[in-house]
Amino acid sequence: MSEICHQLHHLFNSLLRHRFPFDDVEIPRNGIYVLFEEGERAHEVDRIVRVGTHKGDNQLRSRLKQHFVNENKDRSIFRKNIGRAILYRDNDPFLEQWEWDLTSKKAKEQYLPLLDEKKLRETEEKVTAIIQQNFTFVVFEVNDKDTRLKWEEKIISTVSWCDECGPSPEWLGLFSPKKKIRESGLWLVNGLYKDGLTWEELEELARIVRAE
Repeated sequence: MSEICHQLHHLFNSLLRHRFPFDDVEIPRNGIYVLFEEGERAHEVDRIVRVGTHKGDNQLRSRLKQHFVNENKDRSIFRKNIGRAILYRDNDPFLEQWEWDLTSKKAKEQYLPLLDEKKLRETEEKVTAIIQQNFTFVVFEVNDKDTRLKWEEKIISTVSWCDECGPSPEWLGLFSPKKKIRESGLWLVNGLYKDGLTWEELEELARIVRAE
């Protein structure tokens, strides 16, 4: 698996790299994104730290903006996990409120009167700064939802099983209260340690990626 992961890293590191602020025109409407983080290396190239996609049609661009731009932790589990690590690292009691999901009307009625809104804004701003300054990504087009989800899980599993993809000692994710993030070295808790790519699937994926 480590050799497949090696080839996978070099494949994605060879693609056009995007960073904030990114140009929508260069992003397909449907596809998969692969994130890299400043200071994280594996297989002699930048280490993959997150893989993601979207379920709705034509939503890749908006999904990336939910991560990089829109300051709403409840619409981006990636943002929520970055915030968790910051707050846990700093032993900040606001972590309890950060965990509240304020999406539903019922939750808003329950939690908004108790919410430290100033602290929420400050934390969201910290998360935004970290993501915009430290993360870059590549994308490739996959139009069918089921196919996107299949490749997403295969890539995640391949990286999670690799024994050469450990995080650096300074990696922020090591402060995460989520054990799966700390142990996998990925900003993910789902899709880990399942069936990784075979050599045949890696070749197929490379054809898809290079078709860009």
